[in-house]
Amino acid sequence: MENLDLNRLPKHIAIIMDGNGRWAEEQGQDRLYGHYHGVMSVRKVVEAATEIGIQYLTLYAFSTENWDRPQTEVLGLMSLFVDTISKEVPDLHKNNIRLHFIGNLDLLPDEARQALASSTSITAQNTGLQLVIALSYSSRWEIIQAAKSLAEQVKAGKLDPIQIDEACFVQSLSTKDFPDPELMIRTSGEYRISNFLLFQLAYAELYFTETRWPAFGKDAFFEAIMAYQSRERRFGKTSAQINLDIENY
Repeated sequence: MENLDLNRLPKHIAIIMDGNGRWAEEQGQDRLYGHYHGVMSVRKVVEAATEIGIQYLTLYAFSTENWDRPQTEVLGLMSLFVDTISKEVPDLHKNNIRLHFIGNLDLLPDEARQALASSTSITAQNTGLQLVIALSYSSRWEIIQAAKSLAEQVKAGKLDPIQIDEACFVQSLSTKDFPDPELMIRTSGEYRISNFLLFQLAYAELYFTETRWPAFGKDAFFEAIMAYQSRERRFGKTSAQINLDIENY
């Protein structure tokens, strides 16, 4: 932590929390054992983000593709979500953390949707870390939903197609209230984005680590941020232009 430049932190960090099942198998345990330990890593990373002042943290908890996993694992995950939310919300609320959920939440069991609604209501006025959980989420699904929404507005005469630009499209995404992530972390040695925030990650720095998610703690989180801070973010400009912008700031 002492090696971080606290003046150059990413405002928004997104994480693909991968490797729970493989970590568990390496321990000679079933996959749900890994998911339970993955919750501990979530707690550590949320604490770390809060300590250094990260404003937005988005965690990819469950994709729409995950519904195709064995039913015992899916049911166990749903139960774990409900139990974890119930246990963690008091501490999150105490620490001024606000919860948000994005994804096709209609696919969730009633008990899970009720837990989500309760937690968002309890933390709705909090102004600290904005913790976004992508649950039953698919970026392609999100983009299609945005396109449908815009098409319906055009059909109803509320929107002229010529008005549809990037800013307009962003307002139809489930992440419209959050800035785009500047850093995306993926654990467990996979080098792909896996249908996660495809539109929003256009200019994010991508960081991949071999560490399984249950073994990913504060030090690993800070290392990812240090790697981010070592990179030059040009957004299509040249290095000379970036340096000139800094001098004129």
